[in-house]
Amino acid sequence: MTERIWDTYLTERDKAVFAASGFGAMADWGNRPALLIIDVNYAFCDEEPKPILESITKWRTSCGEDAWEAMPVLEKLIDTCRGKGIPVIYTTGTRRADNWDSGSWSWKNSRRKEEARAPILTTDGRDGNEIVDAIAPGPRDLVVRKQKPSGFAGTPLHSYLQLLGCDSVIVTGTTTSGCVRATVLDAFSLNFRVTVVEDGCFDRSQASHAINLCDMHAKYANVLPSTDVIDHLNTLSQGMFDLPSGAGMATAAE
Repeated sequence: MTERIWDTYLTERDKAVFAASGFGAMADWGNRPALLIIDVNYAFCDEEPKPILESITKWRTSCGEDAWEAMPVLEKLIDTCRGKGIPVIYTTGTRRADNWDSGSWSWKNSRRKEEARAPILTTDGRDGNEIVDAIAPGPRDLVVRKQKPSGFAGTPLHSYLQLLGCDSVIVTGTTTSGCVRATVLDAFSLNFRVTVVEDGCFDRSQASHAINLCDMHAKYANVLPSTDVIDHLNTLSQGMFDLPSGAGMATAAE
């Protein structure tokens, strides 16, 4: 991997600083990972691939086509982890119907009032926080509902990882510069080994996507392509985890 997605955004001085400072070293994988899928819902993806400027007329947080380019990658990662018995954990948002609990989210977006007037729904009437059908949770997967960027903030994610005996997380989803990054920093701060799947993350800003991958790789995580991650997952032992049985669950997990 001599050329990275962020290289075109770096100055020669930046590259020299990274080379001299020791940042960006490859960390150990860890032995017991969980796959985290951050906020791959309709509000961030739309219901089908559309140019982003068209998509955000309805879904103001949409990442447009980039979300759907990542979807096959996520499907392969999910299938690999389920086949190995490795935990698959989703996050998505949750909000009161009157939007009172949007809190600080309302401070930095001029379109937040649209949701207070009327909820934005899919064409078949589902909330935008519903996870996209293409990668829908299975009965043995876990879903964490959150209200802030990090999957750890005010949620049971940390306790779930402890219960599963995980020492590492593989992070995917959206947005790279927002909820993915926040989750990565919290995982790092809790001493989990962190891997970010470069082509399994996406953002509405191409520059933010690339630079945040660069920064996470420098300090907090190994940023790797999905092919490398899947190759590693296939080396792990089968059935290491005591996963939920899935008994009594339909299609969505909690």
